[in-house]
This record gives sequence, C-alpha cells and structure tokens, in this order.
Amino acid sequence: MKRLILVLGLFCVISSGKALSQADKHVIEISNPTPLTRKGELVAISWDQIVSKYPKIDTADFRIVEVISGKELPWQLEFKGEKKIQNLLIQLDINSNSSLRLEIQKGKSSLVKSKTFGRYVPERKDDFAWENDKIAFRMYGKALEESPSEMAYGIDVWVKRTDRLILNERYKRGNYHTDFGDGLDFYQVGLTLGAGDIAPFIKDSIWYPKNYRRWRILDNGPLRTTFILEYDAWDVNGKKVTVEKKISLDAGSQLNRVEANFSCDKKSVNTFVIGIAKRKEPGVLFLDEQEGLMAYWEPKHGNDGTTGLGAVILPDVKGITITDKQILSKVMTNEDQPIVYYTGATWDKANEITSSNEWFEYIKSYKIRLLNPLRLTLE
Repeated sequence: MKRLILVLGLFCVISSGKALSQADKHVIEISNPTPLTRKGELVAISWDQIVSKYPKIDTADFRIVEVISGKELPWQLEFKGEKKIQNLLIQLDINSNSSLRLEIQKGKSSLVKSKTFGRYVPERKDDFAWENDKIAFRMYGKALEESPSEMAYGIDVWVKRTDRLILNERYKRGNYHTDFGDGLDFYQVGLTLGAGDIAPFIKDSIWYPKNYRRWRILDNGPLRTTFILEYDAWDVNGKKVTVEKKISLDAGSQLNRVEANFSCDKKSVNTFVIGIAKRKEPGVLFLDEQEGLMAYWEPKHGNDGTTGLGAVILPDVKGITITDKQILSKVMTNEDQPIVYYTGATWDKANEITSSNEWFEYIKSYKIRLLNPLRLTLE
C-alpha cells in the first residue's frame, strides 16, 4: 500500500526560550517534490525512528522549531490505539519544489490548539460525531433504527464557518438545523450512502448494513482524530458480511481517510460502491474514473448556501454510475485488504472554497499530494 499524506491547515506559535547547545538540537529536513505549495501539510515520522536517532528525547520536554523563521510548529504524538507511541505528527507549510529544515529542541513545547475532536453521542440516538477546524460529520447508531421516519444510513455533513470545535455546543443547544453564526446541519442523507460511505454492490443493488454498533477512539487530537466503527453481520445475497471502518480526520483537511475492512467471502462478495447522495435539482459534477476522482457541487439550498462533496479513491474504479439518488463509484477486491479512500465536504459560506471549479481543483490536487508525499531526512 502506498504511503499517504493528508492536506491540513497550519497552526503556529512563535518560538521562545534560551539558546540551546548543539547537542540539544536535532534536525529534520523536509522536501516537497511537487509544483504545489503544501500549506498546512501533516508529516508523520515513525517514533521508533526518532528514538533511534535521539535516544534521550523526553516526550514532556521537546519542541519543534522551523530553523529559518524560528517559529514553533504544532505536533502530536500518535498512538493508533496502542500503548506505545507510533508516530510524531508535525504540521508545516512548504513551498513548491523546495525544502525546509526543522529542529527538535529540548524545552517545553507551547500548547497546541485542538483542531480535531470526535465522540460518541448517546444523548442523540447513538450518533458518532467528529470534526476539525473546517467541517464536521456524523454517523448514525442503533437507536436511530427505532425511529423509521428518521432512519438514515450514510455519512452526514455538518457545515462550519468557524475554526472552533462546535459539536458539543450544537448538541447542547439541541438545534443544529439553524445557523447561529458558526454553520448548521442542512445536508440530507436519508436512505443513501450520504457523503461518501461504502457498501457491497451485488446484482445491481446496494446491500446496506444496519447502523454501526460499536465504536473505539484510537487518537483524539489535537491534530488528528482516528476512530473505529464496527457493524454487525448482515446478509449480502445469501452471504454474511461484517465491516470495520477506521476513519481519520486531520486538522485543515476537508476530507476524511476511510479504511473499510470487510470480512466476507471475497469470491462471492467482491464488489463495493462508494456513494454520494444526489439531489433532484441540477448540480455540477466532476467524475474521473481513471484517476478515481468523484466530486459534486450541489444545487444551492436556499439561504443555507451550497455544499460540495467529493471522494479520492485509491483502488481502481471499475465504473461510475449516476442514479436518480446517488453517484456511485464501483471498486472490486479479491484480497484480504481494506479498501482505502478519502471522502468529505466543503461549504461555500465558509468563504474558502466558493465555487465548483475551486472544489474540483481541491479534489484533484488532493490526489497529487497523496501520490507525492513530503520526503524527510533525520540528521
């Protein structure tokens, strides 16, 4: 599997403190091999690699500083649900076809502002909701199945126009269909895959599971939130199928990383679709089967504005179908490996991506970044 790097937003603070001896400084050189400016990129460095180079590093007493500017950069220790640290995550800006030198310095790090968050929401029919500084999402749980008129399957979108974390505020208010200045929920999922969910596709039919049953948080910010949703077995054309979805959202990114691990007889159930709900009114589509890109600029929703949806699909896409309710990208697998793709949304009233062309360019450049990760060297 190819190594993947996400596109994220940048948060920096000014470095301060006494000058350090050369023995207390360790250099990481980052290079950008693309003609794209990588703004707010997140790089992941194996913690074992860090420790092998700097065995005396103290997790409570180090900071990351950009050498030329002297700015301190935000970082996170990623555990991936393990007791042992797996990666050091660092956010940075880097110009096209250029390099950047960072120092790991001894000294207390400035507090990093939390920009990602997720939680189980038992007070709202077993939702699992998550967000970053750009956008928010939720998946529906078991309790919603007890309300047939509300039943829905796929990924829901909560649009935002603030970089604050607002999920708890909205749930506490109990009214998230009204914009109080930070955004709202007006996206319609219904009995579809919503904003990029995935399900088996057999005999020209989508075989939906029931909503998720179990959840587990692996990391919860400040720069990356990762969690797992587990689904009970369901019937797919006479075969029992289960799925575990590992979802990650990074600060500054419009897209989630989804790793869907289906357990089934891959000879009988080997075709799946990733879908985006489609509206009755005309919208704007960008579909590139060869590159695995799917993007949709919805029709304007009155005073609420316009939502853009999109997916970057890493397995080969075997066809894209447009129905009256969904845009579906078909993928196939005969291996015991997860299906990895990226899916998410944007909102024109956030005033960052305000047109279909800008959204489609974002999706295209996202794929380029994934295929061309930043390169790093530890000195």
